[in-house]
Amino acid sequence: MITDRQGEALNGANHVAAELFDQAVDAFNLYRGDPVALIDQAIGAAPDCAMARIFKAYVFALATEPDASRQATELVKGLKCMKLSEREGSHVAALERILDGNWTRAALQLDAHNVAYPRDMVGLQAGHLIDFYRANSRNLRDRIARVLPQWPTDTPGFPVVLGMYAFGLEETGDYARAEDTGRRAVALQPLDCWAHHAVAHVMEMQGRAEDGIDWMLSREQHWAGDDNLFKVHNWWHRALCHLELGQDEQALALYDRAVWRTPSSIALELVDASALLWRLHVAGAQVGDRWQAVADSWAIHVEDSDYPFNDWHAAMAFLGAGREAALQRLQDNLRRRSVGSAEAARWAGEVGLPLVEGFIAFWHGSYELAAERLHPARFIVNAFGGSNAQRDIIDLTLAEAALRGGLHSLGRSLADERLALKPHSMINQRFLARAARGPLGTEQTAAVGLAG
Repeated sequence: MITDRQGEALNGANHVAAELFDQAVDAFNLYRGDPVALIDQAIGAAPDCAMARIFKAYVFALATEPDASRQATELVKGLKCMKLSEREGSHVAALERILDGNWTRAALQLDAHNVAYPRDMVGLQAGHLIDFYRANSRNLRDRIARVLPQWPTDTPGFPVVLGMYAFGLEETGDYARAEDTGRRAVALQPLDCWAHHAVAHVMEMQGRAEDGIDWMLSREQHWAGDDNLFKVHNWWHRALCHLELGQDEQALALYDRAVWRTPSSIALELVDASALLWRLHVAGAQVGDRWQAVADSWAIHVEDSDYPFNDWHAAMAFLGAGREAALQRLQDNLRRRSVGSAEAARWAGEVGLPLVEGFIAFWHGSYELAAERLHPARFIVNAFGGSNAQRDIIDLTLAEAALRGGLHSLGRSLADERLALKPHSMINQRFLARAARGPLGTEQTAAVGLAG
């Protein structure tokens, strides 16, 4: 029987296809190279290897891009015409739930799958990414904790699994163990961008901006190569460190040199571009016409988008670029999708729309309305999308809206909340200083809808 490097069966494969399959999975694990080109070669070498097609379907389904989702749907249709093993059928069931917009059902399907096949690397990484996309911090940690004892340290791919565990530990606030685990993972596999970025997240959440810059610089050779698909996100992390230190010019220079060195149509990179420009805007930096190119690239995604986290970031770019018509179409699309029965429909209506409305209000100077929309949304947004660091843009915008709108008591309470977590943060200290200068007790606190 031909297997992958972890010992899982590759039915229908030959030795050439198995080697190419392992290379493709390595590329996806490390976010380096072209996993699709490699898996296409594997399919060419062994057309009846269902796991090769399953892997390709996951790559497209987890891209959160409309065209990629369509390609994944076609792959799943083809897989359902093949004779599948129980393990392969379990994968197809998870893929169908993702493509139906039922991310939690997909995660639960892969919970059971990972228990049955703990060293199925494709299933493990797919489940981990689904947990990330639905912002389930507990399962980011515990999905890996459940299988890690089944991964001896000499098992191929062990450092990658360790890196996933580091990120789960970070997202659940276990920062010391997260940093230790992430550093161990990159010591074993220096090219593991996910483990590297788990350590960067720890430093971001602890307000260790200088440490964060040193960490990024010391390992730049491992994560910043042209063939690295995660490099933009890691540049984004370094830019956040500069923003934390009040070094807006350095952050803007990194945007030009690295985050948006060349225009991108990849949704994950567009999210980073939008979020960095928005943070710079909130900080008072002049970003000029940089919004225009990002808005151009978002335009191809929003007409039939099925992931509200992306729509929200597209809205930032449309606001910055003055694309009112595109922004209106985006809102109409969210409303249309919100009436569906899938989980993604609930995300569109309950989270996506309030966030977009809150950011629109902020952009147009309606700060009390922005606070009214964003204060309740920041609690339910953990139902979908991204990391704690990515979602912090909501709290930053809310705090800024409170201070600009004269809601100084709210601004003071938000500053105190943020300082309790990151007491050395210059951004948070500036929030507190500005709130302290405001007239206490004179604002219309009820207007911000704190009761929901």
